[in-house]
Amino acid sequence: MSGLLALLDDVAAIAKVAAASVDDVIGQAAKAGAKAAGAAIDDAAVTPKYVHGFEPARELPIVWRIARGSLKNKMLILLPAALALSAFAPVLITPLLMLGGAYLCFEGAEKVAHVLFPHADEHVAKDLDVGDPLHLEEKRVAGAIKTDFILSAEIMTIALAAIPAGSFLMEAATLAVVGIGITVIVYGGVALIVKADDAGLYMAKHGYLGLTRVIGRTVVRGMPGFLKLLTTVGTAAMLWVGGSIIVHGLQVLGFAAPAHFVHDVAAAMGAILPQASGAVTWTATAAMDGVFGLALGLLLIPLVTRVIAPLWSSVTGKGRPD
Repeated sequence: MSGLLALLDDVAAIAKVAAASVDDVIGQAAKAGAKAAGAAIDDAAVTPKYVHGFEPARELPIVWRIARGSLKNKMLILLPAALALSAFAPVLITPLLMLGGAYLCFEGAEKVAHVLFPHADEHVAKDLDVGDPLHLEEKRVAGAIKTDFILSAEIMTIALAAIPAGSFLMEAATLAVVGIGITVIVYGGVALIVKADDAGLYMAKHGYLGLTRVIGRTVVRGMPGFLKLLTTVGTAAMLWVGGSIIVHGLQVLGFAAPAHFVHDVAAAMGAILPQASGAVTWTATAAMDGVFGLALGLLLIPLVTRVIAPLWSSVTGKGRPD
């Protein structure tokens, strides 16, 4: 009997350790996922455009195909690459993170420039002119998965940088939870967004109560504005996250002047309103990081469009990737 009790004690101890490990993984994944929120928001803001123009019956299958591609990107390619990077070349994490941050700054600045200086998007017009719906779907899905790969790489790199140094299994489990969790949240949200107008239309036409019909009409009328708001939030998040990554990366690499400037100004602004010092300091920091990201992105636009894109085209025989 005493042997059985000792065995039960050992099992209970192992269970406690396992539970603590699960808690640690979930806690670290939550913190790492929060760090990657900017890229995840942009992912959610970008994806709905890929189902635009299709029959309603094809919208959810397309989202599901993109989600599967995203999960493969994260689990089969990016997670092993991130673990190998952490194990064998951790010195490269900060430069790669900054490269991804620069990409976010460029994408955000390009969207801002497009709003300030509207111009016809020849690629979109050409895309919409494709006559074969099946060919168009394949093209859209492939383009969405390529775009997702870039954003997922940024998400996984940000998450990797946010995970405290630990065991290989802990890092792998945390990255897996981040990858799966963000994919479910992003594409679950996208699925709800792309079907919200259909649900609203059904409620408006077939709602039993007057209130139900009013809510349905409100949803239908409000979706275009909501999508614009989502795009705006996604752009702001890209610039904020991208700028903060660059500022922090420069500090890690020994050029701390931008980080010190942002910290000192934000602290001074927080001191003006002591009752809300934390909120004011955070907002000021995010705003300055965003402005820095926008400035960097605007500088990168001519470099990318006039140097990198033509070079990419000459090497691959294709235009800039979608």
